[in-house]
Amino acid sequence: MDRPNTHARNRTDTDRLERRFLAWNFLRAVLHHGWWLVTSLYMVVDAGLAPTQLLLIAAAQGVASFVFEIPAGVVADTVGRKPAIVASHVLMAAAMVVTGLFPGFAALMAAQMLWGVSWTFASGADVAWATDEVDRPDRVHLLLAAQGRWQMIGSGTGILAFGALAAAVDRPTAIVGAGVLMLALGAWFGAALPERNFEPVRTRRLHAALGIARRGALLAVRDRTLLMLVAVTVLANGAADSFARVYPVGLTALGLPAGPDGTVWFTAIALAGYPLAALAITAAARGLHSDRGARTGLVAACVTGACALALTGLAPTLGLAVAAVVVAHGIAMPLTRTITTIWVNRRTTSGVRATTHSFLAQAEYVGEILCAAALAGLAGAGDPLVAASTLFAAAAVILVLRRRKRPVAVP
Repeated sequence: MDRPNTHARNRTDTDRLERRFLAWNFLRAVLHHGWWLVTSLYMVVDAGLAPTQLLLIAAAQGVASFVFEIPAGVVADTVGRKPAIVASHVLMAAAMVVTGLFPGFAALMAAQMLWGVSWTFASGADVAWATDEVDRPDRVHLLLAAQGRWQMIGSGTGILAFGALAAAVDRPTAIVGAGVLMLALGAWFGAALPERNFEPVRTRRLHAALGIARRGALLAVRDRTLLMLVAVTVLANGAADSFARVYPVGLTALGLPAGPDGTVWFTAIALAGYPLAALAITAAARGLHSDRGARTGLVAACVTGACALALTGLAPTLGLAVAAVVVAHGIAMPLTRTITTIWVNRRTTSGVRATTHSFLAQAEYVGEILCAAALAGLAGAGDPLVAASTLFAAAAVILVLRRRKRPVAVP
């Protein structure tokens, strides 16, 4: 007699978890992107860093993230996804506050390295927590698509909110305020989102952690679909990162203002991509319930990226180039990342879920390093945006040629 009521109660609890998870993603994106908007200007104007120092900070952050990515994923699969996410907030908040309080080069480099490390503890742990705790395998692709959508909405909201806050007070105050709020958000996550479906390792943790790392690596190597997705991630993320660094040069050459008006234009172009990304993810979400649907969506995203990047480099007018940039930022890049995350999540198992996602994150870092170096080596041989577009095209070709394989059991 109680079963219908019990089922309805469980469904209500699950819906509540989903809403809280999406609210957390939205708020984290607000704080992250709002903080970064102000920080990127703060490091140049307030701290007075030179371009060489900015590049050194970026390189140091990338190295720190690469080194900690797999260990952080293993920690999430050993100790728990929720503790890893809360630890991420603590480290992130510390990095944000240090950034606003200490404008020296050494302190900013240390803060940026800590910022990069903080993300490794949340990378994969959030998806693993949502998959296991919500526990709705038939709908998890919709939840992860909604996660990507709300991250896009939060990103745009954060840019507007913290841009206005920094203008109303000052940049250091806005930066420190974002850090304090990030710590509060981590405390809310710890209090409001339980972890009931994960059993942490309580004895011989080092031995268990090494075993988890081994099983995750074997899965990533032996499952041909995961190997394909790693290759696609290296190419697509390398193209996206290189594009983000280079396209302002192309727009400026076509007549985009370089002064304060140019800053307004670049901000408007970035903001235009976020609502488009939310719409694109919503439109693609229901087709991602199977490997076939994910493959189709990912091929479409990569082809769109190839066309948008090439058009940006070859466009004869500023308006056409701006439209291509918005399509790249609003469709190709967010769809590629969201679909890849959903597809990888489907191919892995609960015991190594966060670790497997960490391997994918490492592929992103490798793509940024290798593809940027390759495009830099081709400087002078052609338009770098057109060259970057071939990376998206190569990713699409791999997806089309690679036949579907059955999942491989993890030893």
